[in-house]
Amino acid sequence: MVQAQQGPRRGGGGPGGPRGGGGPGGPRGDQNRGPRRDRRRGEEDDTPEFIEKVVFINRVAKVVKGGRRFSFTAIVVVGDGHGRVGFGMGRANEVPEAIRKGGVIARREMFKVQMNGTTISHDVVTQFKATSVLMRPASAGTGMIAGGAVRAVLEAAGVTDVLSKTYGSRNAVNVVRATIDGLRKLRDPQQVRNERLALARA
Repeated sequence: MVQAQQGPRRGGGGPGGPRGGGGPGGPRGDQNRGPRRDRRRGEEDDTPEFIEKVVFINRVAKVVKGGRRFSFTAIVVVGDGHGRVGFGMGRANEVPEAIRKGGVIARREMFKVQMNGTTISHDVVTQFKATSVLMRPASAGTGMIAGGAVRAVLEAAGVTDVLSKTYGSRNAVNVVRATIDGLRKLRDPQQVRNERLALARA
């Protein structure tokens, strides 16, 4: 009786048994796992790669009955390194969630920056509240003369040669907004010239 009970158990573990999960020809073999891995890799390859930079994280403590309740605000800059950039502010009770929300908002607000090779197309000065940001184009090889939040925004946009200076408040939110507004105001000089000639002829 003992041998009769052990026979089916041993046969069930083999490749040809009814529970042939361990063999290559079983219903749960590696053949079914292969396509799943390939499909996941294909989805990852189709997703565009973005440069994501966390500029500043602010912590706010609210005193309530029983202790303090913390919330975090993350300023995230996202760009593709080829002329597109955006920024977002995410708020949550945890730092990772705040960064995730900021990244989602930044991807939604991305726009195209008018560039001239590796630098910006022309000089621009923008002001947001108490912060002023000056950006000037530079020749190839100059590098990025910028610091703090301005550098993070320009690196995400793909600008490698630029001269910049920040005046007034160094608040990270104001600096990022002023830099983003300046990049939005950039225009193609040739297009502006053609428009002015057209107005002069009219």
